[in-house]
Amino acid sequence: MKPFYICVNSLLEMALVSWIKMGIKKGLEIPWLEGVKPRVKEVFYLGSWREEVFTKCVAVVGSRRMTQYGERVVEKLVPGLVDQGYTIVSGFMYGVDQAAHRMTVACGGRTVAVLGWGISYPMSNDECLMSNKIVDSGGLIISEWEKQEPMLWTFPLRNRIVAAMVSDIYVVEAASVSGALITVGWGRKLGKKIWAVPGPVTSKVSEGTNKLIADGLAKMWVPNENKRAGEFKSISGGTNIGDLYTVLQNDALTIDELVRKTRKSAQEVGAALTMMTLRGEVSEREGKYYINDQLT
Repeated sequence: MKPFYICVNSLLEMALVSWIKMGIKKGLEIPWLEGVKPRVKEVFYLGSWREEVFTKCVAVVGSRRMTQYGERVVEKLVPGLVDQGYTIVSGFMYGVDQAAHRMTVACGGRTVAVLGWGISYPMSNDECLMSNKIVDSGGLIISEWEKQEPMLWTFPLRNRIVAAMVSDIYVVEAASVSGALITVGWGRKLGKKIWAVPGPVTSKVSEGTNKLIADGLAKMWVPNENKRAGEFKSISGGTNIGDLYTVLQNDALTIDELVRKTRKSAQEVGAALTMMTLRGEVSEREGKYYINDQLT
């Protein structure tokens, strides 16, 4: 396999771009791409291709219109995943994707950026700097194209590679129509575990994540303060919601009051209340939560 040199950007002198051509003649296999359709014929990459990069991967994806809330979630989520030995995979776009790459590098982790354009297509100065940091920290820049310019169709298509590479997909923020939800769609087809971060019901970029949770298509991710920072657990809502519903039947209560009465953590109570709000079972007014029947 002979590498060749091409110019990635005028701001960079030259970049070594290696390539893997799929096929029996080359004798090369990428197991995690098996069964992916449309078939990935070639993979171009920047960095050092090592199998250990792909042994334990998760995707962190989300809106390009990331809010401060979304940024705080990334800062909470990514370090815990890195601490557990995961390679963080994302799509290299501004917003949640680039925040995930930055945070991974900042805490000493390894990240893979899957491009929605060709590997040799010119990058901005900031993108070049970020790609260098990713490669220098043991990560990879990947594309199935060499010279393809970014188009509306290239981003949804590259998302199948993101989904194929990972065991779990974490959606931090997503509007009702979002590229992150396309990644979720690919992930569900490939049998991946989907996680979604609940967000404010008034936020446009949380409509997609909240709906994933409400429809039962994703587990709810909330930080677990009783473990190391960033570790997580899922909230299915069964017992927690039942307990809260029983307590709220007697009176409207604040979150602090619910924590005391149910003897559950603030994270569990908050997650359960989010689920109940999404289902239309409770409403919040002046800091207190009511069962909706009590408001009529």
